[in-house]
Amino acid sequence: MTSAPVTAEAQGTPVPAFGTVLAPTMATVTVVDGAYGDLELVLMAPIAMHPAAHALHYGSTCFEGLKAHRGTDGKVRLFRVDAHADRMADSARRLHLPVPDPALVTEAIVRVTAANIDLTPQAPGALYLRPVLLGTLENIGAAAAPSTDALFYVIASPVGDYFTGDRGLRLWVETVLPRTTPQFGRIKTGANYAMALGPTLAKKREHQVDQVLFAPDGDVQETGAANALLLSEDRIVTRGLDDSFLHGVTRDSVLTLARDLGMEVEERPVSVDELYAWCRDGGEVALSGTAAVLAGVGALVSDDGECEVTGGEPGPVTSRLRNALLALQRGEAEDTHGWTREVTAADA
Repeated sequence: MTSAPVTAEAQGTPVPAFGTVLAPTMATVTVVDGAYGDLELVLMAPIAMHPAAHALHYGSTCFEGLKAHRGTDGKVRLFRVDAHADRMADSARRLHLPVPDPALVTEAIVRVTAANIDLTPQAPGALYLRPVLLGTLENIGAAAAPSTDALFYVIASPVGDYFTGDRGLRLWVETVLPRTTPQFGRIKTGANYAMALGPTLAKKREHQVDQVLFAPDGDVQETGAANALLLSEDRIVTRGLDDSFLHGVTRDSVLTLARDLGMEVEERPVSVDELYAWCRDGGEVALSGTAAVLAGVGALVSDDGECEVTGGEPGPVTSRLRNALLALQRGEAEDTHGWTREVTAADA
């Protein structure tokens, strides 16, 4: 695997770089004094925003990311849309933004998917959905006050696989810097990604790694955009849910599927020492996320050198769970958890 998003050159087919091509129809809702207005489908276009908008000065913004998959039967299905809508409402609440009704978020996602359904590619591609909430209160003196006005919108992008190739990812193990602040850890906000960007770019340049695994004080958290899992034939170990990191929907899905397969799942603190011992004993490491799905790790890199993981390639347990998740998302396996929602053009 490589860390580069899929390009046409990488695949030999006309697949754009992940997220660079946007579908022509988006959804918008204007929020005034905390009250959400009507949902509208409009043509993709730049949005007008006042220069004093709260989001531009004080970072009052959150977003989600999920996919709609086209199955071998031709049907298009959203995966765990309700969980993403609930998480967006939770992010808004924690940022003191006007909290959207999860039903509204779900409706907007469904309608945008339906309006752009013909652009949903065949596997391994998908239609990526990005709901966004921006604080739009026009007041540059409101640093200590919430934004009561907002803009909620949903855009879509046909995408391919985010990671390509056969080798496992190379991770820099960062034991000093955190990915983000404790207050923002479980919120899906752009500030988290901006905070992780500098260390990630530096380590990519200096050590040719793909991602940075943040483990401040030796306490494993997550990478800049994915949760970390330790896997073996009969067990998964991952950090227990707390406010320091994002509660990934893909993470939860993988853990549930693992339990369905009879695997033991442990959610608890994981130290860097345990991580290295796990790898030396032949265990696998993987990253989970909407874009990454479940991506195998091939090496851990630090100032102490490099530790190879599963021969530098994704391990068999990672591949088995990844395939099980993809089969469910694409309608190739029975959905016993009610996670998928079929969408047709009529839903627009």
